[in-house]
Amino acid sequence: MHQAVDQRVETFRLDHGPRIGAVGRSAARVVVEIHATDPISRAGAAHHLCQYPGITLSDEERPDSVSVAVVIAETVDDSVLQTLRRLTRGGLGNVVLVVARMREFQLLEVVECGVGTILWRHEADAARLLQGVLAAARGDGNLPTDLLGRLLTQVGRMQRSAAEGTAVPVGLSERETDVLRLVADGLDTSEIAARLSYSERTVKNVLHGLTSRLHLRNRAHAVAYALREGYI
Repeated sequence: MHQAVDQRVETFRLDHGPRIGAVGRSAARVVVEIHATDPISRAGAAHHLCQYPGITLSDEERPDSVSVAVVIAETVDDSVLQTLRRLTRGGLGNVVLVVARMREFQLLEVVECGVGTILWRHEADAARLLQGVLAAARGDGNLPTDLLGRLLTQVGRMQRSAAEGTAVPVGLSERETDVLRLVADGLDTSEIAARLSYSERTVKNVLHGLTSRLHLRNRAHAVAYALREGYI
């Protein structure tokens, strides 16, 4: 029987430490809270992140300041899903999941929890962990190519299992559909803007408008919804 991840969470606070590299151009401070089931994973993630300017690790005395939560797990069990739901439904939409293995049905559950950034544990070195945290902080999200392919395959199966000839539901504009199709292809905000000849602000406004209107948690959730409902 699994013990809830939350019961074994240890948080970290950065006061001083080595600083290397750069987070990005004039990046705002990103406060990160680490959730993990073992102390080695917690310590490793903390060590990687605390070396970068602009990253501050949270402690329990200031939970309202957290902007990104990093959840580290071996697999996606009920306790991990419970933690993800608590974080996203509690108002924290920026969650990074670092996981060793995950089945296709679990991937859809994770996306529906509102998690938009997922890293494979064996690939989560310092650079990729930082990239994932910054993507989550921006609200861009980031899925490995193989996971995105799995998501598309799974939703495709769901569509094919539906009765043929079902009318495509109405609810997304042509502009929203175009943007979501490019998100599904793995493009970021600037690349979508360039492809569609929009400004980056327009792309962000389109995504914010549809996620707010349809009560979706982030871009990955929007893509999953659009695929499932037959928009793209």
